[in-house]
Amino acid sequence: MPDRRQQLGFLGAFAAADLGRNDRLDRIDEAVRWYRFEKLLKKLMAEGAGRPPYEPLTMFKALLLAQLYNLSDAALEEALNDRISFRRFLGLPLDAKVPDHTTLCRFRNRLIEAGLVEKLFGEFDKQLEQNGMILKRGTMVDATLVEAATARPNREESPIDADAGFAKKEGKPGSTYGYKAHVGVDQGSELIRTALLTPANVNETTVADRLIRYDEKAVYADKAYAKAERRKMLKTAGIRDRIMHKSWGGGPGLSHWHRLHNRLITPIRSRVETVFAVFKTRLGYRRVRYIGLVKNQAQLLLLAIAYNMRRASTLPAN
Repeated sequence: MPDRRQQLGFLGAFAAADLGRNDRLDRIDEAVRWYRFEKLLKKLMAEGAGRPPYEPLTMFKALLLAQLYNLSDAALEEALNDRISFRRFLGLPLDAKVPDHTTLCRFRNRLIEAGLVEKLFGEFDKQLEQNGMILKRGTMVDATLVEAATARPNREESPIDADAGFAKKEGKPGSTYGYKAHVGVDQGSELIRTALLTPANVNETTVADRLIRYDEKAVYADKAYAKAERRKMLKTAGIRDRIMHKSWGGGPGLSHWHRLHNRLITPIRSRVETVFAVFKTRLGYRRVRYIGLVKNQAQLLLLAIAYNMRRASTLPAN
């Protein structure tokens, strides 16, 4: 593989020839301080003899491409061989051998084993904050169901994915077998600040407090998150309570003020749905890729990084 100077030379040749232009990838590449990821990834040294010594940053950027374009490892290998824009993004020369799907898989596993995915997500969150893109006017909390990578088991079968669970969405027929992706989204910028995966049968309110950063001015959420202890915690922290109210079984209905509170919150809170729409329609996140919570949590964080880069490339820096 070429050294850094050779890579820059090839990138200069790409630019001079205007080859492989992809406006979105070019905007992302220019907006991100990649050297800061490179520092975090240094501990992932090249693998043993006989394997191509791809730089960890190159491999990380390849995994982001997989999230941005909804590609499996095999499909990503094929795309890297075929698409000049992908090579340009990674800094790979036209005559360089691309990482194969097993190399991509091994690198992702090493990334997870080293506990680096969370740190990489945190690093880009810092960059967004330093660029003035995180507004902190409020955090919108919500969750969405995602199908498992395997078929749902019959009653007589043991599940292939023991971490997946069943859940039924209120007001909709049928059920989902898989996971639940919980996010905390910055109001206004619609950037993801926290992301957590659980089995599908875990109630939203169980993990909600882990999605709050405690530097926001308000927390917005639907009535599934209504909990007296949470309201008290927000008040103590000086965070405005913008969680919708619900009437409890057997008790009185909502007061006029609670109904008004809900009506005012709904159009703001519902903006989190645009994030899930991008996840599912643009990034293909209707089904997890792997078996087990650990690998799928890592995928969710990689997806969140890719989403934030995609989103940030359209926002002005302050």
